[in-house]
Amino acid sequence: MRVEQSVLFESGNELAAYAAKQINYHVMGYYPITPSTQIAEHLDLLKSEGAHDISLLAAEGEHSAAGICYGASTGGGRVFNATSANGLLYALEQLPVQSGTRFPMVLNVACRTVSGPLDIKGDHSDIMYALNTGWIILFANSPQAVYDFNLCALKIAEAVKLPVIVAFDGFFTSHQKRRCEVFQKDSDVQRFLGEYHPAYTALDPEHPVSIGSYMNEPDLMNNKFQLHEAMEEARDVIGQVFDEFGELTGREYGDTDAYKAEDADVLLVLLGSSFHTAKEAVDDYRKEGKACGVVTTHVLRPFPAKELAALCRNAKTVVVGDRQDSYGAGGGNLTLELKAALQSAGSTARVLSRIYGLGGRDFYMEDAKELLDAGFSQDAPAFGYLNIYPGDESLKVKPYFHPVTEKDASLGLTRCERNEETGKMVVKGGLVSESTRMPKRLAPGHGACPGCGIPVNVNLLLRGIEGNVVLLFQTGCGMVVTTAYPKTSFKVPYVHNLFQNGAATLSGLVEMFHQRQKRGEMPKGKITFLMISGDGGMDIGMGSAIGTALRGSNLILMEYDNGGYMNTGYQLSYSTPKGAKSSTSHVGKYQYGKPFFHKDTPQIMAATNIPYVATVAESNPADFIKKAAKAQKYADEYGMVYLKALSACPLNWSDRPNLERKVIGAAVDCCYFPLYEIENGVTALSYDPEAKGKKIPVIDWLSMMGRTKHLKKDVYAPVVESIQEEVDRRWARLKAKADSELL
Repeated sequence: MRVEQSVLFESGNELAAYAAKQINYHVMGYYPITPSTQIAEHLDLLKSEGAHDISLLAAEGEHSAAGICYGASTGGGRVFNATSANGLLYALEQLPVQSGTRFPMVLNVACRTVSGPLDIKGDHSDIMYALNTGWIILFANSPQAVYDFNLCALKIAEAVKLPVIVAFDGFFTSHQKRRCEVFQKDSDVQRFLGEYHPAYTALDPEHPVSIGSYMNEPDLMNNKFQLHEAMEEARDVIGQVFDEFGELTGREYGDTDAYKAEDADVLLVLLGSSFHTAKEAVDDYRKEGKACGVVTTHVLRPFPAKELAALCRNAKTVVVGDRQDSYGAGGGNLTLELKAALQSAGSTARVLSRIYGLGGRDFYMEDAKELLDAGFSQDAPAFGYLNIYPGDESLKVKPYFHPVTEKDASLGLTRCERNEETGKMVVKGGLVSESTRMPKRLAPGHGACPGCGIPVNVNLLLRGIEGNVVLLFQTGCGMVVTTAYPKTSFKVPYVHNLFQNGAATLSGLVEMFHQRQKRGEMPKGKITFLMISGDGGMDIGMGSAIGTALRGSNLILMEYDNGGYMNTGYQLSYSTPKGAKSSTSHVGKYQYGKPFFHKDTPQIMAATNIPYVATVAESNPADFIKKAAKAQKYADEYGMVYLKALSACPLNWSDRPNLERKVIGAAVDCCYFPLYEIENGVTALSYDPEAKGKKIPVIDWLSMMGRTKHLKKDVYAPVVESIQEEVDRRWARLKAKADSELL
């Protein structure tokens, strides 16, 4: 019997979240990454309204998110996740663990370009890395299919004891809203899925099992053979589940789909949303008497080789469009696997490979016609790229700015010397008025929002740094708004790497500098190496930062702490204030914002015993500049140092750009962000608002920002009280350390 259905006008991401809500998974471990982030955001919004009871655990990175999911799945419940691009690759090492131990779960992948260079738009270069992980992979080519496949995926996963990926085109299927039908009653979803009864769990003390045992051959061979058998079993199970789903909804799916393929001389094979665009091109060409058609697959693993070969049996030429390239192999993964399928079926069809749509380039009907034209041409090359353009060999790339060299930046504005009696560094100079003479290494020509604290903090830092500098930025707003190709805002050497690996990357560059100087390949002299992190970079990048600190690499790490993952639309970070509203910590009847306290990163870094740790703020610029000079001296002579600046984000803090210095000052005065330094393990306060009679309640600061203004309501008084108690506790501990000669 057909189930009752309702109509929604939603995007693929929202429908994935809606399906998860109806399933009411036990746990979702996640980390925000564009363009999949909306799934977690929408689920959090639904939870704030009491629509589901899923535990949404925000990890500090995709690798940990995958670990959360694996751990939860061993507990015998239903588990969900969503990611994209480099997030999938960061989690990749965990995927075979999930499948090899045979625990079902569902992972949504909003497919996106894999960096570098950094590009956040959609193609299929990420999902193809997952082909050999032992996961079933369904590919949805419409928002409706995203919803439908999410329901089917869990039933398939639990039937064959394998995890399932539901993939779809990022920024196309993920974000485009469509009229779709959904189960009207969550109870009908539950009946379709049935109850899950795992054979064993890690939560059964009466029947203990060891999960993930150490295993040699021949046992490992048998384990992998059983995984192979499960994947082969999935071929039948997928069809059965699709059939059952079709009876309930009237929406029928097969492993593959085709349009006017039966009598086609030329077939175009495409994956994802391009299938629908290509159908329009086929209709136009059919009117002209050109026998062509288009084929797609809903399943990547297990690969439907026989079904695709059968669809292509009458074609003289098959053109495969891949939205990724398996570099050096003569085609993308879809091409290579289809070639193998056709060969096994004895087909004599000519197969052409075309790479298209990389980096999110739109795919139009004219592009589909160009692909079909290649099939009708007898002399078309076997491999090629669509829509590339020739470079201009006569173009001479000129720098936009005069570089800031050692000569330009050695003005003697700050001088840092060690006090022999105290053992501490003493800074002479560093006057704010004098520091304006320092040429800006970061030019005004950037795309940051009005009032953004990133350029303010970076330029304040560099005012106190004399001589040559090399900058490394982790992914984040600071990187995106300054380096849009082919332009750059930097007048000094600059490197980018991803969130999780910035510190290690810069330490490698530092080591190369030392080695090349040692071998006489570079002139003697000094370079100050600076890493700029923010937008949650000291969550996902914390492990790399701690490792670099322990190695003692000669560099400065400055974190601009804007209290969230701002470059992806403001999701909660571990540095977000407790109670703050974000797109993954909504305020509603059942939630008051972020439910836990902010991470004390300076104290964590101090525990690594690096020589210098300090907090800085634009509200206290003279203190900021002098600490930058100290940081340079310590980094040059001793090893890694760490600075943390509270950095304004008017867009997501929901306050006024022209008032940000006051907002930052209030954070300092309420002791949420105290100013202090730790030299060789000994703490000293840089500014004591209590002693100056300027200490204010923390709610006075929180009420200055829209993200925390709701905390003024009486209903949130207990939350504010807990925040005040924690701020006071941390401040009291800091004062106690400052009063001690040892701490």
